[in-house]
Amino acid sequence: MSKVLVIVYSYTGTCRRVAELLCSQQGWRGAEIVEARPRSGAIGTLRCLLDSLFRRRPAILYDGPLPRDFDAVVLVSPIWALQLAGPMRSFVARQRDHLPEVGVVSVMGGQGSPNAVAEIARLLGRVPILSTALTMREVDDGSYAARLQAFGTAVNSAKDSKEVVRPVTLSPQGV
Repeated sequence: MSKVLVIVYSYTGTCRRVAELLCSQQGWRGAEIVEARPRSGAIGTLRCLLDSLFRRRPAILYDGPLPRDFDAVVLVSPIWALQLAGPMRSFVARQRDHLPEVGVVSVMGGQGSPNAVAEIARLLGRVPILSTALTMREVDDGSYAARLQAFGTAVNSAKDSKEVVRPVTLSPQGV
């Protein structure tokens, strides 16, 4: 794949590390979403929880390259309270008409990735081409690197493939 953009939102820096490694592994360009009103301390954590529970879309800033100028975009985001992080929700809602094919990397304590991918699909009106989930523990101990490499390779393969793959039982050509 010629042009892939990795867009990350990172509250603690964990997702940023994942995005930086993915860009390094694949030679892709990266960009970051930041919040217009930064979070800190207990109040910041409470805002994270409330944003997730009520699916709020906090104000964000993005000054990276235009996603529409790329063949695909990989979104790297944390999971908050089993949901997509609010700032990534804001970004996807704002950019939905300008996003090409989308891949998703979720970073979580233990659960919630399917919810985030489903929400991104609802916001986009289409399903992401690929998704993967990493735990914070995997990122902290470095064991995620090989799986992230495989994900990047799969994004390249999925985007380069123009053929629709169907089970032989559903294919009119299947015999």
